[in-house]
Amino acid sequence: MRFLDHQGFERLLATLADDGYELVGPTVRDGAIVLDRIEGADDLPRGVGEEQGPGSYRLTSRGDGRYFAWAHGPDSAKRFLFPARELLARMRREGGAFAVETAPDERPIAFVGLRSCDLHAVAVQDRVFMHADPGYRRRREAAVFVGVDCAEPGATCFCASMGTGPRCTEGFDVALTELEGGFVVQAATPTGEALLARIETREATEAEVEAVAETERTAVAAMGRQMDEWDMPALLYRNRLHPRWKEVASRCLACGNCTSVCPTCFCHDIVDGVSLSGDVATRTREWASCFSEEYSWAAGAVVRASRESRYRQWLTHKFASWIDQFGTSGCVGCGRCITWCPVGIDVTEEVAAIRATDGEVEVVTS
Repeated sequence: MRFLDHQGFERLLATLADDGYELVGPTVRDGAIVLDRIEGADDLPRGVGEEQGPGSYRLTSRGDGRYFAWAHGPDSAKRFLFPARELLARMRREGGAFAVETAPDERPIAFVGLRSCDLHAVAVQDRVFMHADPGYRRRREAAVFVGVDCAEPGATCFCASMGTGPRCTEGFDVALTELEGGFVVQAATPTGEALLARIETREATEAEVEAVAETERTAVAAMGRQMDEWDMPALLYRNRLHPRWKEVASRCLACGNCTSVCPTCFCHDIVDGVSLSGDVATRTREWASCFSEEYSWAAGAVVRASRESRYRQWLTHKFASWIDQFGTSGCVGCGRCITWCPVGIDVTEEVAAIRATDGEVEVVTS
């Protein structure tokens, strides 16, 4: 492991920018920490903390110089690798024929400050898009990932019980652990090694290496939630008619916030449009949510008409059938769905409630 002081960290970002990467990192906007285009370290939320809870989020002032002393905001890499609205094709009438306009070239992205849960989320979305979506694959393969170990998880985080954090273990080119005065840094890919070779670092001391391990231990102990994954997916499959689904549906607004902030949800729709003149036609891909009634429309009817069925579909897919499809859970334990749910529905609580009465309650049909 190497040590990188604050000047070296600033140089790291400058080197990525000089290499032509578009820096995407955390910054403060509209009362939240969001991912956005940044110019350098000065745009990062230095000295900013946060408090999260079910249906609750607010920023705090820490009074120190830490860059990454928070868990995460509503954003993840998904918004940049799989944009919420993406133009797939535009055709313009020219004489008696249509000319297809190609999308402009995109600068490669260097993600700065992604946590381990979000790095794992990228790997989950890779299973969905890498072999079927050329746009995603192009952006993904060109990207560089600078991960940061999570030192202060939020009250809704449960990555430790999902095996996806809080320390970065995969999916990064360079990973940082923030300490007083700088960062312990390690490279995991040839790209990361080449990057660090161009920046002045020194060998990390034994005390600094131990501080990395202590940061992980402290974060695990401070984890706000936990998820018991034992007997998944069978637990949810055999409880598909459990009365808990009806109870949670009475609170759910079907707003789709959980699917919007989830770093792994991939549902989308294809929308075709034509200009008023009839000279331009477009095809756009847009995020969609399985909580919307029309999303399950098929063969002239809505398949999941009740909120109960839609919530059951979402949670069961996330923690059960996703495993059958992709060989991994669709949840990385970031807790965003809990924080950004307007009524504070907690997936760990819902699964625990079903587990607590597994096989002991009379099922109620929809």
